[in-house]
Amino acid sequence: MASKKNTVVFEDYFPAMMEKLGTEGFMKELTNGFKLLMDREKKVITFESLKKNSALLGLEGMSDDEIMCMLREGDTDGDGALDEMEFCALMFRLSPALMNNSKQLLEEAIINGH
Repeated sequence: MASKKNTVVFEDYFPAMMEKLGTEGFMKELTNGFKLLMDREKKVITFESLKKNSALLGLEGMSDDEIMCMLREGDTDGDGALDEMEFCALMFRLSPALMNNSKQLLEEAIINGH
């Protein structure tokens, strides 16, 4: 992901990661990404934790508005934060290639017990 003048550009590396790591390995990587960005006490990604840790994703130049936009995009329950499921769903939605293969990925995840 790269930030350019009020626009966040997402570079879709997820399909290559999925191919290399497999479904289970990819889901572990998403979980690791969530843990990296989450508020340690609240166990969710908050505005503050995302702002603090955005540099780890190469997004140190993001404005507060851009960070809020990212949170709103994934916040399906309206609590102002992202839990792990919301984060993973957002990551899938940001990847057109993964969305195209989502049925297969869901079936693999169910078979593997995730």
